[in-house]
Amino acid sequence: GLSYTWIFNNDTLYVQEDSRRFVSQETGNLYIAKVEPSDVGNYTCVVTNSKAEQSVQGPPTPLTLRSDGVMGEYEPKIEVRFPETTYAAKGSSVKLECFALGK
Repeated sequence: GLSYTWIFNNDTLYVQEDSRRFVSQETGNLYIAKVEPSDVGNYTCVVTNSKAEQSVQGPPTPLTLRSDGVMGEYEPKIEVRFPETTYAAKGSSVKLECFALGK
């Protein structure tokens, strides 16, 4: 019954997922691809328990751009954090998350 959303700069609207932004409903992590200056600010995670009908906000996490202009160089890799076995009932939906990282 937990769901994760993120607030940007104390706005009342949640960060919208799009081609650059993704919120993992498994870990709560917010992923942003190709960071732009407009992404700079404070991000706050909101965890909602639908059964208890309650939400809790975490502390703000600042995102800043590097001033030195240096990008990290690392080999491409795929991050996979699947359980060894995933069970699903017939007719249900399953979401598997896989992320490609690197340059």
